[in-house]
Amino acid sequence: MPRRIKIRRIPRPIRRALPFLNWFEEYSLHQLKADFVAGLTVALVLIPQSMAYAQLAGLPVYYGLYAAFLPPIVGAMFGSSHQLATGPVAVVSLMTCAALQPLAAAGSPEFVGYAILLAFLVGVFQLALGFLRLGLIINLLSHPVVNGFTNAAALIIATSQLSKIFGVYVDSDGYQYQMLMEIARSAVAYTHWPTFALAALAFLLMIGLKRYLPRVPNVLVAVTVTTLISYYAGFERHVTVPVARIEAPAVREDVARYNETLGQIERAAADQFALSEQIRKAEREKGGRSAEAMRPKAELAIAKLHAAELNRKLRDLRRILRACLLQRVQTPGGVDRFVVWGSSDDPAEEGVWRIKVGTGRLDAGAIALNGGGDVVGRVPAGLPRLAVPRIESSIVLQLALAAVVISLLGFMEAISIAKAMAARTRQHIDPDRELMGQGLANLVGSFAQSYPTSGSFSRSAVNLQAGGATGLSNVFSSCVVVLILLFFTPLLYYLPQSVLAAIIMMAVLGLVNVRGFVHHWRTQRSCGLIAVVSFVATLTFAPYLEWGILIGVLLTISFFLLGNMKPEIALLSKHPDGAFRSAERHGLQLCRRIAVIRFNGSLFFANVNYLEEAILERVATMPHVRHILIVGNGINMIDASGEDMLSLLVARLREAGYGISFSGLNDSVMDVLKRTGLYERIGADHFFRDVAAAVRAVHETTHEGSLEIQCPLIDPVFSIPKPPKLDGPDLA
Repeated sequence: MPRRIKIRRIPRPIRRALPFLNWFEEYSLHQLKADFVAGLTVALVLIPQSMAYAQLAGLPVYYGLYAAFLPPIVGAMFGSSHQLATGPVAVVSLMTCAALQPLAAAGSPEFVGYAILLAFLVGVFQLALGFLRLGLIINLLSHPVVNGFTNAAALIIATSQLSKIFGVYVDSDGYQYQMLMEIARSAVAYTHWPTFALAALAFLLMIGLKRYLPRVPNVLVAVTVTTLISYYAGFERHVTVPVARIEAPAVREDVARYNETLGQIERAAADQFALSEQIRKAEREKGGRSAEAMRPKAELAIAKLHAAELNRKLRDLRRILRACLLQRVQTPGGVDRFVVWGSSDDPAEEGVWRIKVGTGRLDAGAIALNGGGDVVGRVPAGLPRLAVPRIESSIVLQLALAAVVISLLGFMEAISIAKAMAARTRQHIDPDRELMGQGLANLVGSFAQSYPTSGSFSRSAVNLQAGGATGLSNVFSSCVVVLILLFFTPLLYYLPQSVLAAIIMMAVLGLVNVRGFVHHWRTQRSCGLIAVVSFVATLTFAPYLEWGILIGVLLTISFFLLGNMKPEIALLSKHPDGAFRSAERHGLQLCRRIAVIRFNGSLFFANVNYLEEAILERVATMPHVRHILIVGNGINMIDASGEDMLSLLVARLREAGYGISFSGLNDSVMDVLKRTGLYERIGADHFFRDVAAAVRAVHETTHEGSLEIQCPLIDPVFSIPKPPKLDGPDLA
């Protein structure tokens, strides 16, 4: 038997506050070894994946390692799942980038600060929901909505990496289809083939190893091989030269115009800020409709139009500069100069050089030129510094909606993975505890420079397959990340960016689930429609992904309300199998004296009129009916409007000479009727436990004087092809 670490039983209050202590009850050295091996295995996937996902989020790649440092530890320690691997994930990374793009340039210090603030907000929201035990709020995100969103997100993620695969530069602002068109134009004009070749090699290695050697860490092998090739083949080539050494007057003019336009944009932004302050001051002192407030408002509107025009001009100049292809030549004095590609018959070397244009100014004294492929570059050594996220109230308001959507979607992804793992390990999963674990992971991670994280399906599956017994395996994974940050960051310098893009594209293949659309459509047409609309809306509004979620949620609520406003109402008759079923659906003959009406839905303010009208309409089509039996097995709730309607309906039918009874009402509905006195007014002898008991009780009195030989409610009768008219004499 394996030796076990013996500890005293931990008191329940301490175990609830510190759930990770449960790992060590009856913990064996065999489990410790299994956790260590699983943690090391997960780390081999976590390190390259986290760097790739940080790139997807618009952050420097080492922020992915920061997000793989504390969040996996905290998420495992305070969550309820032993196998869930928390850290950077594709969908949350994409949504982070989409939420921050309108606020700052990707990769800029402001962008990084906002990403950390977003992690803080996500953590606070998830933690608050966990404390309030509101994990059920996740039900607002139905499976059709999530299926439509994740399929669209997978396509968006994959296509967003195409520019890195082809080695071209495009702006990521604007809608997704605009970016794809720009990538296509750039790829046709210029594809950096070494970049493309390394990405293709990474795909081949990952796909081949996954198929033929599944136990080999295919991502790590692809990263190692391509990094070695990048290092020894001189994949990265870049220089900085004064603009005067670019012997292309048009290029030098474009650089000057680019910097001038950028300066105009900065001045326009300052003017807009000043006008906004002037407006706030005037509204505070004179009122929102005063002349002092309206005048700067008009000026601000004009200033925004001017700024939009400047931004379009800047985008066009950036596109022109990026499309400029240069070649290097040498002067007799041995000084390198650059001319338009193809204009010199005596180049110093083969190959094309391009101007690196970011979002900031171009230094005329040091223009960055790139003649090779993009690599990760320098990764700062050491652990991230601990600091309180910078909280700006104006930015918090702008990030609030994105934080809520990321919180719910991230948690739904995490809890779905945790439940899938628990189905195999027979472990109990507490949604509220898991919500608190994810919230603490994001909250604590934000103090260590992390951006929003969630549970990863691929790494959780690796953890389970590798034999991870407790959350300690995630602690070991983070320890490996710490070692990388402390001692091995130089090894990451030559990792090609296109390989990281290939890793992302391989990872999101698992998000594509076309069968889900078919399944939802077969289940309910409305569910299939919700999934398709969520998918189309997410693609249409990308990169504003929250609109796809919101439209899907609103459509779900609309179908829910519509279904409850007009629930199914059916006339029942006895089936040959002995059950009372819908006469129309099963082709059964109706009793002419007793109308058995089933109402499938709760009775509340939104559908009371529908039920009343439906009952009266059906009674009007059955001129010989004497008794109405309402089957209420589907009535789970009744409110004041429903109770008032029932009271009026009973009085109205009795005044018209009809009898009325109820069957199958549950205890909560009966309690409402008793509290309001309606139970006594209707009469206790008019309530029955089931349809059969009600039919037996009222059959004799309702059929007095009838010549009916075989009642369909007693002996099943199928309808004849041409049923007799119901408005003739009662010959039954």
